[in-house]
Amino acid sequence: PLGTEDSGRDMLALLIIGAPNSFLVGVIAATIGMSVGIFLGFSAGFIGGAWDNVIRLLSDVTITIPALLVLIVIQSLLRGVEVTTMALLISLFAWPSPTRLIRSQVLTMRESGYIQMAKLSGTSTFSIMFREILPNLIPYLFASFIGNATGAILAAVGLETLGLGPQRIPTLGGTIYYAINASALLSNMWWWWGFPTL
Repeated sequence: PLGTEDSGRDMLALLIIGAPNSFLVGVIAATIGMSVGIFLGFSAGFIGGAWDNVIRLLSDVTITIPALLVLIVIQSLLRGVEVTTMALLISLFAWPSPTRLIRSQVLTMRESGYIQMAKLSGTSTFSIMFREILPNLIPYLFASFIGNATGAILAAVGLETLGLGPQRIPTLGGTIYYAINASALLSNMWWWWGFPTL
């Protein structure tokens, strides 16, 4: 129903197989980034002091690095990149944003009355962080996870479109890459690159 590309492969089958592979990269990278962000953000916001300064400095420096450019350089040096390898590389730049978000929310919440009462009652720091503060952060965590997953998927598709993604399995960006290489734009085969782009 979506046509074929120049080798006769079914575009619908390519999308059904390729889309989950591209989405998997985003989910893995976002999960790793959120896990690191939760740990660093909680510890920086709640403990504070020198640890907070170090985490804040690291996240600020990492955010200013052009992630896509660094990923292009790294992946051009690697041969035979798999989905998990690509997700791990993208996750290197997926932690600063949730770290900053969680840190700012924890800084606000740690001064609230119920946290002060928990401290006075002798509740452990771990219990305060993960039983008192974490449940109140769930909406922020979901929003941050969705943003991270979207950014990771776009980064993965961008790298795949440049030919730096997995070569042995179909992906959305890989399909676009092959369409560009085969001059699908000049051949007016819009469905070859259009449906994966959409």
